[in-house]
Amino acid sequence: MVRSATLPSYDRSRLKPGIVHIGLGNFHRAHMAVYLDDLFAQGKDLDWAILGAGVRPADAKMRDALLAQDCLSTVIELDPNGKTARRIGSMIDFLPLEAANGPLIRAMARPEIRIVSLTVTEGGYFVNPATGEFDPTAAEIVADGRDPARPSTVFGAIVAALALRRSAGNKPFTVMSCDNLPGNGHVARAAVVGTARLSDPVLADWIARNVAFPNGMVDRITPATGPRERKMAAEFDLADDPVPVTCEPFRQWVLEDDFPAGRPALEDVGVTFTPDVHAFEAMKIRILNGGHAIIAYPGGIQGIEFVHEAMADPTIRAFLDKVETTEILPIVPPVPGQDLEDYKTLIIDRFANPEVADTERRLCLDGSNRQPKFIIPSIRDNLSRGVLPRGLILASALWCRYCFGVDETGAEIAPNDPNWDDLRATARSARDHPAEWLRQRAIYGDLVDDTAFAAAFSEALRSVWEHGADAAMRAYLDS
Repeated sequence: MVRSATLPSYDRSRLKPGIVHIGLGNFHRAHMAVYLDDLFAQGKDLDWAILGAGVRPADAKMRDALLAQDCLSTVIELDPNGKTARRIGSMIDFLPLEAANGPLIRAMARPEIRIVSLTVTEGGYFVNPATGEFDPTAAEIVADGRDPARPSTVFGAIVAALALRRSAGNKPFTVMSCDNLPGNGHVARAAVVGTARLSDPVLADWIARNVAFPNGMVDRITPATGPRERKMAAEFDLADDPVPVTCEPFRQWVLEDDFPAGRPALEDVGVTFTPDVHAFEAMKIRILNGGHAIIAYPGGIQGIEFVHEAMADPTIRAFLDKVETTEILPIVPPVPGQDLEDYKTLIIDRFANPEVADTERRLCLDGSNRQPKFIIPSIRDNLSRGVLPRGLILASALWCRYCFGVDETGAEIAPNDPNWDDLRATARSARDHPAEWLRQRAIYGDLVDDTAFAAAFSEALRSVWEHGADAAMRAYLDS
């Protein structure tokens, strides 16, 4: 039976732009865009609509798709008790893409734009994984420093727009990262100021003094769009939408209230404003994102396609529960108003939702960026309190085994990391010599010098190779 999607209840012709958002992937359209849609439905803050933007050639396809449907996004919530669909109308235009980002820079320079927000992925901030700091020697950043009037990166474009605002005497916009990073506001600040410093140190100092970069924690599971998701859109009479978004019912957004140029009243639609963002962020990154990594690689190695199928595997589920309970929860700082055990239970239930049909492959993506953010810090924190976290170490060894490029069924694992070729070569050397994997200081830093950690990693990787992922996890569970 064909059902109808809910349409915006407000007059979209009354919307005026207040935000430029860069990175129109599934997460943004199921998260920030939905919160603003809810706010507009209350008749509030109609001058905070979104202008969409991108800086990569691949963003052109999304622009074409969204402009063809008046910038409406289909968002399908995958509740186990029944799917619902709505058309999100909070974005009113998608800026043209050009190599030097001229349309984007001009839009951000407009005085009515008071927030520039970003979802450019964890790996899009030019962070050196070994130091955790912005890397001004990255080739694209160096190029923007040499030719700041024709930037290719999002940060070069932001710097160029801020320079125009300063010269025109207009207040700067707030830069709001919506990416899944510890201290995402601090990370965005380092990238913008660091990029500016390469070409104009005076401008860099002005940005550091005058531009706000609030930290925030964002959360909603949004699978990639494929044939299954497009078929769901057709069930709601939207078969012509090539880019529908599916997502779980749960969503959360926690923000620092640091918006000198103003902001929409997002607290009226469920956003939490608090100075304790770091506590919520640590909870989410360690428990949810760390949990994703814990279940991703054993499932990927064993040829399991979907996350809910991995959660139905008793060994993987028990592995997740034990590592979370004994090695992650004890190192997560207290969170105001939140019971960590309850949060862990919520996370496990969310992972197990069969309607979401999130894929193990998506969770395995970009481990060279995600391991240093979601797993290795938890290993470090355990070691600092005198605990050898064998479950987390096994999770990292399983990542190494995954990067070998062939799963336990004999099927080839397609490239799934920007550094896949190097990772695969190193994983193949590490099969017989596990220490080879730990020599990746850009990922493990000085952990490679910790003899207890190195010995436990070698033991874990050998166990995975000699006995298989399932047996290695069961040995940990029985220990």
